[in-house]
Amino acid sequence: MPILVMKFGGTSVATLDRIRRAAKRVGREVAGGYDVIVIVSAMSGETNKLVGYVEETSPLFDAREYDAVVSSGENVTAGLMALTLQEMDVSARSWQGWQVPLKTNSAHASARIEEIPTGNILAKFGEGMKVAVVAGFQGIGDDGRITTLGRGGSDTTAVAFAASFKAERCDIFTDVDGVYTTDPRICGKARKLDKIAFEEMLELASLGAKVLQTRSVELAMRYNVKLRVLSSFEEHNDEAGTLVCAEEDNMESKAVAGVAYSKDEAKVTLISVADRPGVSAAIFGPLADAGVNVDMIVQNISEEGRTDMTFSCPTNQVKRAEKAVNDAKARGEINFHGLVADTEVCKVSIVGIGMRSHAGVAARMFQALRDENINIKVITTSEIKVSVLIDRKYMELAVQALHDAFELEKG
Repeated sequence: MPILVMKFGGTSVATLDRIRRAAKRVGREVAGGYDVIVIVSAMSGETNKLVGYVEETSPLFDAREYDAVVSSGENVTAGLMALTLQEMDVSARSWQGWQVPLKTNSAHASARIEEIPTGNILAKFGEGMKVAVVAGFQGIGDDGRITTLGRGGSDTTAVAFAASFKAERCDIFTDVDGVYTTDPRICGKARKLDKIAFEEMLELASLGAKVLQTRSVELAMRYNVKLRVLSSFEEHNDEAGTLVCAEEDNMESKAVAGVAYSKDEAKVTLISVADRPGVSAAIFGPLADAGVNVDMIVQNISEEGRTDMTFSCPTNQVKRAEKAVNDAKARGEINFHGLVADTEVCKVSIVGIGMRSHAGVAARMFQALRDENINIKVITTSEIKVSVLIDRKYMELAVQALHDAFELEKG
């Protein structure tokens, strides 16, 4: 039988009624001739509750025990989904990560998948099981203990299973009905895309779009897994949702596919840095060691042997960044005169594989922002992306202006 992977997020399995609704969708695919691997998240809010228990019990917790506690939410959902399917006379069995076994490294709380042997589940399909309900977000490390994959890890679990089992498709059921040109809550003209290329989805996910976890899109692109994002609350429709696929399968490649934003950005400037060979390594080495996620980097023109160095990072990492560079200054590794942090900025980006063949996209973006009197503080570009840092108070205006400028409401 062909295999289909179906992943249900927390809101899709938040109650027993929603689990029954999801189970009916699975039953329809079984009736259509598929063997189905269902990946489930914990019921909505459950993971946060479990994390809260751990942090209240032990602020400096042992990550191995954190994984043991936090992974239990998915186990409950998997068992309830299997029972629901059995009540519908569908042959189903629940599987925890270690039973598959989904093998990971031992980086507890942020493990990476190393291998998913297919033998155990395929053997059960051969014996007549129609649905394997697998607890997402979890595996077993090379230390023999339960591991978790980090927040959003059930998406990654689903794509990894689809790749390992050579599934026909991987359907991701969530509380939105697909991928939009931008956030519909900000821009009423946002349009749902029928298809989007892996590269575009990867950029949008990394730039703030919350539809899919970045690691899951990376994995899908690497193994060419066809992903479909669907709403678990809409009626069954084979043409619904958004298909995330290879560039050559997507004929819609306009210059810009979507507009993304990230609120929680900060701009940090080191003033009057000694401009010498190795100064960048001296700055960004300590930042990396401190776990600061640096994104945009701009260095001013050197004047009299001094320069300013600006970078962006998440707002909640500013203090960590300040400590890292001040410690490096104290050690004599960086020579700078001052540090200024602006935590009232945001990042707005346009993304599209069509940028490769369309000239003037960046100019059009800058013109749209100028027309709204929005000042750009930092710019970075890649082949398929242009990102700018602007004052956070202009974020919604910028998103709407760019959506209009590139006429994204048109199909």
